[in-house]
Amino acid sequence: MKSYQLIDYRQPLEPVELATPSPQGSELLLRIVASGICHTDLHLIDGGYDLGQGRWLSFKDRGLVLPRTPGHEIVGRVVAAGPDATAVAKDKNYLVYPWIGCGTCPACKASDEHLCAQPRFLGLQRDGGFSDHVLVPHPRYLLDIGDIDPKAAAPFACSGLTTFSALKKAGPAIQHSEVVVIGAGGLGLMCVHLVKLMGGKGAVVVDIDAGKRQAAIDAGAIAALDGNAADLRAQLQSAVSAGVHVVIDLVGSAATASLAVDSLSKGGKYILIGLFGGSIDIPLPTIPLRALSITGSFVGNLAELMELLDLAKSKGLPSFPTTPCSLHDANDNLRRLHDGKIIGRAVMIP
Repeated sequence: MKSYQLIDYRQPLEPVELATPSPQGSELLLRIVASGICHTDLHLIDGGYDLGQGRWLSFKDRGLVLPRTPGHEIVGRVVAAGPDATAVAKDKNYLVYPWIGCGTCPACKASDEHLCAQPRFLGLQRDGGFSDHVLVPHPRYLLDIGDIDPKAAAPFACSGLTTFSALKKAGPAIQHSEVVVIGAGGLGLMCVHLVKLMGGKGAVVVDIDAGKRQAAIDAGAIAALDGNAADLRAQLQSAVSAGVHVVIDLVGSAATASLAVDSLSKGGKYILIGLFGGSIDIPLPTIPLRALSITGSFVGNLAELMELLDLAKSKGLPSFPTTPCSLHDANDNLRRLHDGKIIGRAVMIP
């Protein structure tokens, strides 16, 4: 099979020809139909995360072994199944849940595999979707997308799931106050659409890129503010009707975190998703005095992905912008993503 693999950190992916695996036990082999390109793929190539103050979280130090095929937003068709796999139709397109855990720890037993301390995530610990085939360990990780276009469904596995789970953490506040969304990349635009699908009041978006701000308006944002504006905090307070009660930060830099914490009203929720990196200094008494909630949100569980897919089927698919491309253009599109040149999602069609 043809794959693009990371051989060395901070180097371009390399095209390789690998033996197509034969599924064992409960495994299934899928022929990939569509595979999204995500910022997490860039973090994998970088080899970790910037923790601020000169600190670095290294994938290598945490046991991740190269080479590895990136990619975790996958739609495919089953072409072979192991002897212990339950029957799965071979004429359907399936969205793959990639956030697979060890299966035995407390998080996995609580159906929160995405929080497993010994994960087996596709595209990170296991080979993923930058290929023409992928091996999935069990049929329960396959979700029938029905008539949904595979290019539109693939981003649900990360972009959609991540923002959906964050909005659920925000709770009923999204129904009576605007959600401030920092970052109008793939996740930000998905979040704008999902706020509407979930019955929310609407989204106010902050981004430094004029093209992405326009994309947010096109997606239905109430307002899209320039993240570099000198009076950004004042603009933000004017754009919401009754104070900032929910901020979803899809960038996760020192600047965006400071903006979020400083802007929140009493009782507000700051939900941090982005992994750009860095650190901030927060006066601790202000957290209880303002009754702030600061919550990290990492992708979501299998049940939430099922719920999201059902929502899309029942209420209509978000008009999320996707750009189809070839597997052979993987490195070019990773560079474009790094440079902020992609609106929505680039989705590879092997």
